[in-house]
Amino acid sequence: MGIKLKKFSHAVLTKIIVFIIMISCFTGIMKNIIDVEIINEANYSSAFEADYFLSKEFIIENEAVISGLTRLISEYKSEEYILNGGTISEDEIRMEEDNLYDSFRWNSRSYNPNLSEAQNYEIFKKEYADKLAKAREQLIKNDLRELHFIMQNIAEHEGMIYYATDGKTVYSNTSMKEKQQFKKYPAYMVFEKYKQEIYPENVTENEYFHRIEGYKNELNPETDIVYVAFSEDYLNLKQKEWKEDKEVATKGLILLLAFTIGFTLSFVYLALVVGRRSFQERELHLNFVDKLYIDINILLCIGLIGLWGAIMDSVNIQSMDVIVFPVTIPIAAIGFAFILSLVKHIKNRTFIKHSLIFTVIYLIYKFIKNVYDSGGTAVKTVLIVIGYPILVAATFFIFPITLGVAAWFAYKKVKTFNAIKEGVEQIKGGNLHHTIEVSEKGELGNLASNINSIADGLKKAVASELKSERLKTELITNVSHDIRTPLTSIITYVDLLKTEKDPSRVEEYIEVLDQKSKRLKVLTDDLFEAAKASSGNIPVSLEKINIVSLITQGFGEVNDKIEEMNLEFKLNHPVEKVYVTADGKLLWRSIENLLSNIFKYALKGSRVYIDIEDESDGIRLTFKNISAHELNISADELMERFKRGDEARTSQGSGLGLSIAKNLIEIQKGKFNIHVDGDLFKAMIYLPKHKSNNE
Repeated sequence: MGIKLKKFSHAVLTKIIVFIIMISCFTGIMKNIIDVEIINEANYSSAFEADYFLSKEFIIENEAVISGLTRLISEYKSEEYILNGGTISEDEIRMEEDNLYDSFRWNSRSYNPNLSEAQNYEIFKKEYADKLAKAREQLIKNDLRELHFIMQNIAEHEGMIYYATDGKTVYSNTSMKEKQQFKKYPAYMVFEKYKQEIYPENVTENEYFHRIEGYKNELNPETDIVYVAFSEDYLNLKQKEWKEDKEVATKGLILLLAFTIGFTLSFVYLALVVGRRSFQERELHLNFVDKLYIDINILLCIGLIGLWGAIMDSVNIQSMDVIVFPVTIPIAAIGFAFILSLVKHIKNRTFIKHSLIFTVIYLIYKFIKNVYDSGGTAVKTVLIVIGYPILVAATFFIFPITLGVAAWFAYKKVKTFNAIKEGVEQIKGGNLHHTIEVSEKGELGNLASNINSIADGLKKAVASELKSERLKTELITNVSHDIRTPLTSIITYVDLLKTEKDPSRVEEYIEVLDQKSKRLKVLTDDLFEAAKASSGNIPVSLEKINIVSLITQGFGEVNDKIEEMNLEFKLNHPVEKVYVTADGKLLWRSIENLLSNIFKYALKGSRVYIDIEDESDGIRLTFKNISAHELNISADELMERFKRGDEARTSQGSGLGLSIAKNLIEIQKGKFNIHVDGDLFKAMIYLPKHKSNNE
């Protein structure tokens, strides 16, 4: 059941159904807003209003009248007052004069730069007298137009009874002049002498009442009076309209909440599952829409919003209710497809990288970086010289920051250069273990790295030279010891032969001389072969060789030695034939040297294991035996020339067998290693596998 639910939650059909639900809910939200706010001219906030006198609508209606009356008696007074220029301030006149004077200074031939500003101004006032008069007349006309507009706006509020005066001019739609007359109405507002009387009193608890209360401060407390009253018929009509709007707003609010919840849940669900086939899946699947650059995607979304607004604005209010569905559904479907694509990129952490701006900047940066990295010091210097002024010009508004970054960059370069300079001095003075610590990767970083490499190379060269000197010393010592022993015996027995008369003793001496001369020959032959193998001056003929057959045939040649040492050989190899690419003679010579080493140093009566393993990159051949002597020597030392497993050097070996085997294997493009673990000696040969190994 759980698996089926997981599959269903990310199924394409499920996503399509939820997408349709989301678009339907979104369209319902837009339809609801248009019905409530535009067609019915209601307000969602009225759903929470308990009384008409506490409503926003009551304040808005009264604000238009009270603000108009306040402006009439405190600012515009009367038409006569306006015609006499009473509403024109000195600042307004001065502004008009300044504008015309600028025109005079730039366009009039009467302007003389050699005269003083005051003299030019007098010329201006005479020449532009008509224009100044017309400008003053235009200001008066504007104020008259505003006066009539306010009066017309107040007259449109039928049912509101008002009386306003500044002591001279009166604006009223009633014959009543006394405050008590207005207070007889079921609702009224009285403003005089910094005081206000409001009925019903709960009007002052209206959260928007401050919008009306503020106009009281604009009245002259000594002369200005504003009385406003509301007839019972007017209040009944407005309360009825308010209740209807409240009912529409309440229903609309419930639908709005339902559509909003549905839209939110469906959008969140799609945001979670979009681009994936299960919750456990890490990889996101992108489609053709996701290939759009992020910024282009955002521009298209903004364009769709503008298109929707333009279409809805181009029709009348009655048509909005009809076209809202056919217009909103396709635009919303396309828009949310783009938005879900943005969500995918946010989940995929490519929101910035997939933008066109980032791509262009990155390509420019990459191009400059490639030129910078591939170019020499001269190219980089030119790029910096050209690029820095461009950067300063592009970031002029943050020039101090740009300058600070440049100073920090220069400081880092100088610091790096000083570190390299100090490091060179240290290395030059003989401190080969000194390392130049540089964190950057530019030219100076490469230079520091190269100097460190030179120091490492010098250390390796010195270490190699010391080791070579040590090996030469040991070689001379070992060669001298190994060759001098049989040579001394030969000299001794030759001297004895010169004086010996007994034939039997002479025969015995000759036999000893024969053994010692053969021993001397073996040493010189091994030394010569080791020299040839080390120099690589041996012809190599690589061919396809069956390694199992080579070893099996070789056992026949050394069978006598195996029986003499009472050794038991265990050969382990794959069932299928194993072929290597090697020189048959040289490979057998290497194996023969290992077998010879086993015969000389292996414990009698023990087992010898030979394992052939077919690995992916080659064939591994392993020889394992138990040493008759304690191996108190490391594997590295055993690989050195004239080294033996018995430090007493009592065995007949030359100490060159392993070194020769190693060199011969390396000539055949193989690898040779040995490993010592207690008395266990293990030699490993790695050879390249023949390409047709499966034959």
